[in-house]
Amino acid sequence: MPAVQTKTDLAFQQCVMPACGATYDVSEERTSCETCGSLLDIVYDWDRLPVPSSLKDFEAKWSRRNEPLERSGVWRFRELLPFAPDDQIVTIGEGQTPLHPSVGVADFIGMKPGRLLLQYEGMNPSGSFKDNGMTAAFTHARMIGAKRAACASTGNTSASLALYCGMSQLMQAVIFIGSGKISYGKLSQALDYGALTVQIAGDFDDAMHRVRQVSKRLGIYLVNSVNPFRLEGQKTIMLRVLESLNWEIPDWIVVPGGNLGNSSSFGKAFHELKKLGLIDRVPRLAIINAAGANTLNALYNERGVRWNGGAPDTKSIDSYYAELDAGALRADTIASAIEINRPVNLMKCLRALECCDGVVRDVTDQQILDAKARVAANGLGCEPASAASVAGAKLLREQGVIDPDERVVCILTGHQLKDPTATVAYHSSDQNEFNRVLGSRGVTTAAFANRAVQVENDLDAIVRTIQLNS
Repeated sequence: MPAVQTKTDLAFQQCVMPACGATYDVSEERTSCETCGSLLDIVYDWDRLPVPSSLKDFEAKWSRRNEPLERSGVWRFRELLPFAPDDQIVTIGEGQTPLHPSVGVADFIGMKPGRLLLQYEGMNPSGSFKDNGMTAAFTHARMIGAKRAACASTGNTSASLALYCGMSQLMQAVIFIGSGKISYGKLSQALDYGALTVQIAGDFDDAMHRVRQVSKRLGIYLVNSVNPFRLEGQKTIMLRVLESLNWEIPDWIVVPGGNLGNSSSFGKAFHELKKLGLIDRVPRLAIINAAGANTLNALYNERGVRWNGGAPDTKSIDSYYAELDAGALRADTIASAIEINRPVNLMKCLRALECCDGVVRDVTDQQILDAKARVAANGLGCEPASAASVAGAKLLREQGVIDPDERVVCILTGHQLKDPTATVAYHSSDQNEFNRVLGSRGVTTAAFANRAVQVENDLDAIVRTIQLNS
């Protein structure tokens, strides 16, 4: 065990690898351990911090929701992420996101009515779950006096960072995107909010590599999910789920994979709540990859890689990445938000899977778009990556892993208008447009398409058409 390097009294950063355990002060900006290069956690001295006697204690804050910190769906739970003084917190009202039961989606998956719920993170200010983490990372950036903040992004992170920079006027946003790997819906946000946007040749993994190098050289604060403060904010998605369920624990949480920040933060949230005696059990966790970006599935299910109490088989991981490099293999899926081959939070995710008795699956773009269409037909539009959770729940139900009477929460990570191109192509009556956008990704049918009806500009013809289609 190396010597402890620096540490505050109540909160500090700590290497996730038990064999290392090096710690650092929260006043430092770090995205990895200086000793071994691993990821960092934010850790609290719970023995000396005030801890709620019950999660129900948070309900009293609703009567004070005219106050910005109590209105925030992240910071009203700040006793469970106590790294920042109140006067340094930056909030724009993030986290006002609902948990919706959906009879129609439950039927599509094969669940009993009332047993399937959708946590709709698309209702955040920038339209995705990223705001939960960005408010926490941005708050830490403010605490340490950062003047610029950067990220690599497939779209949602850049939109969120640009929004916080624009609204607070505290720092400049610098955004790295890959060539052709970002939807216009998301890119329009970053541009409109005033971010400096740098497009490089390559994909998200290339952009992530470069932004880490540039941030280190220029001293720019990095807000990607390698930032441990980001994941502290994302923990609160689970707190809001529990709040909506009157603090009852669901049987399953189903979440899209991608960079594995959400799954990692969810595991940390439940581990901490159980340790503090605020819950008596943890739900099972299902992480759903797109088949075109299935690193976690390949490592976990095909090669048997596990957290193993903090001693994962890193040789298998390195071997898999070497194979990707040798074959010049790139992630490729219509679900652009999870089009990632090298998830930076892999180790934390493996830990979460161990904590939550988790499972991993992948689903095709066809399954994702069909699930997306059923979600939208039942009143909640989401981007393709979000629908991976619903497609994955359906697959697990078909495999008998999930029982029809269990309580299942699927996380919808982003709003429908984040990626309208895929939506319009799926429902299009123009076969050429369908093939152009979706055909190259193995999508051959649109079983749930809602196509526009062509009709001449004549009143009687329009009336007849409406009557025939009603």
